[in-house]
Amino acid sequence: MDNQVVVRAYRDAVRVPGAPAPHDTVHLTVRHPALPASTDAQRMSGMLEVDRTRAPHPVVVVLGGVNVASAGYTWLAVELVRSGFVAVTYDWVGELFPGQVGLTPGVDVGVATPEAYGSAPTTPALRPLLDRLHQLNGSGALAGMLDLTRVVLLGHSAGGTVALQSASSDWFPELSAVVTYGSHLMASTQLGFAPDTIVESPATVPVLLVSGAQDGVVRASAVRYGQSGDDTTHDPVLRTWSEALSHSKEAWLAVISGAGHLLVSTPEDQSSARGFLETPLTADQDELRQTFIGLLTAFLGTHVLQLPAAQADLDHYFSTPPLHFAELRRR
Repeated sequence: MDNQVVVRAYRDAVRVPGAPAPHDTVHLTVRHPALPASTDAQRMSGMLEVDRTRAPHPVVVVLGGVNVASAGYTWLAVELVRSGFVAVTYDWVGELFPGQVGLTPGVDVGVATPEAYGSAPTTPALRPLLDRLHQLNGSGALAGMLDLTRVVLLGHSAGGTVALQSASSDWFPELSAVVTYGSHLMASTQLGFAPDTIVESPATVPVLLVSGAQDGVVRASAVRYGQSGDDTTHDPVLRTWSEALSHSKEAWLAVISGAGHLLVSTPEDQSSARGFLETPLTADQDELRQTFIGLLTAFLGTHVLQLPAAQADLDHYFSTPPLHFAELRRR
């Protein structure tokens, strides 16, 4: 990781076909390496030239949680750029459920039913977003910066769920890997699924599932899946790893001790999302974020950048789990 990299943001927007106005626009931010300011015009405008020294860069698309603004993932995007990627975050104010509007990673409820699941991606945001990135890569300030043959989906909470549900190489041949935090594939009974149902991910690429041992949001959500909120054995992330990733050529599970549901989004917006469901966290969350980044960069360095040193780091995680991991598994 190169902390000397200058990271800047390019902002754009794209329409989602079929979404009703005014809730039909995704606003995206593309963070990329840049050259230091060298002219008065650059210093006054803040518009810095992109650094094409190592272009094109693989792309990580961050799919956020429900009512979690993309600003909370800025730190994560910066870390990814310093590690050799271009990072894309987005905000979409749209329909969450009938009659409810908020920040969404994009969820097509009609496709997420027992009758339709597996027929199409459950997020309608991803295809238009990737198509827009292809356009930006063809001309303009970001031309040639993006390696869109190597795309990673990095989803948090509901964003991770739709990433796992949508990660078919038939739908998105650009995919190289999927990473999630605080996400799983238990299916809601409100959508018509039987209690305790796990749906299968179509992902064939390597998958890394990460969760926090103190995730109060996932624990409190057990009632959505026909389970008791008091059931301490409820672990949908573990079940997703063991039951729902049969197509993936490699699947990792990592549980971080002391981490809560919103670890990857900071600072937390306490007026939004559901962080109020968690008990006070005593562990140093900044330290745990660095724990997450260490594993993430080793995983992506191995499977996307194909760096031998990253492979050695990843193997070391498995053979000698570092401090802060309550559990590490792979298959």
